[in-house]
Amino acid sequence: MKKRIYLSPPIYGDQTILSTPSSINVYDGIYKDIDGFEKIVKEYLNTDKQVVALNSGTSAIHMALILAGVEEDDIVLCQSMTFVACANPILYQRAKPVFVGSEESTWNMCPEALELAYLECVKKGKIPKAIIVTSLYGMSSNMDAIGSFARKKSIKLIEDSAEALGAAYRNQKLSTIGDYGILSFNLNKIITTAGGGILVVNSIEEKQKVLHLATQAKSNLQYYHHDTLGYNYRLGHINAALGVIQFKELENNLKKRKANHKFYEELFKHISGIYVHKEPDGHFISNHWLSAILVDPSKTGGITREDVRLSLEKDNIESRPLWKPMHMQPLYKDYPYYGNKVCETLFENGLCLPSGSNLTDEDRQRITTSIHTIFNK
Repeated sequence: MKKRIYLSPPIYGDQTILSTPSSINVYDGIYKDIDGFEKIVKEYLNTDKQVVALNSGTSAIHMALILAGVEEDDIVLCQSMTFVACANPILYQRAKPVFVGSEESTWNMCPEALELAYLECVKKGKIPKAIIVTSLYGMSSNMDAIGSFARKKSIKLIEDSAEALGAAYRNQKLSTIGDYGILSFNLNKIITTAGGGILVVNSIEEKQKVLHLATQAKSNLQYYHHDTLGYNYRLGHINAALGVIQFKELENNLKKRKANHKFYEELFKHISGIYVHKEPDGHFISNHWLSAILVDPSKTGGITREDVRLSLEKDNIESRPLWKPMHMQPLYKDYPYYGNKVCETLFENGLCLPSGSNLTDEDRQRITTSIHTIFNK
């Protein structure tokens, strides 16, 4: 059997965490590694804000909601077209998500649907406490419109940039535009800490609050004293050490992801009914974490997204449908949703294609042959 071509596998190369001396000694190295990783991320983001290393993007969203003052029965406006980890922390806080549909150009939160959702909440006597907007597959949302709306209504804006390290909007790195921003370093991301996340906050005071809550709310005393409900959310020092090493590969990985995207644009440019997702205009700079397509069966001679996926799978090539929208999930089916049918169309017809930074010319040739087989029957 031919080797498996994966969607976005982790790449470690010859790197080893033991090349970071402090990682060998747990007690001497734990904060050096984490502080060093945070410093690198902050410098890369080119921001005056503070960054906090946590054990996942999910925990970073949870901490952002706490900083935003989200409590029981509060309303949080959340993008529906996203991964479930974006919405679950709302329930952790016993708050209520209201889901917002997507726009066709970015596949992200639609500003018009956002305003509609807000107005409907106000009619019911509930002013939303926060907005969570996702940068799907490394593509920014329309941050001019969404940011302006959030400021006008005095609602905290949380950027879920879990998939978007290296991406930007109007030359500003994603995760630094809203009130709070999060990044993920999960195994499938553009670089990895083998699990981890970053929360971008506004001040030293907010960072200290997050560090306190993320370390079981343990006070700085000689005995174990906990003054409030805390969490086990700190990033492990070995994970941080790996992140320091992985950051050296970020720019190279970004170039490779961009090359992958260009490959797919070239591959599909003469195939009717296939749209390769791309930046709407020059204000958007995607990191092309995953290259994705839409398949229009009315223009492909009846070939569907699922036909493409299954055909690739027969050649041992991984591909995956786009995220299933939150308002279509059993867990969230009873929560309000405002939007048109863009989310449903994206889920029905969208497909993510192999986009790893280790994609070889041989892999691209196999993908090309498989695609041509599908559309030249």
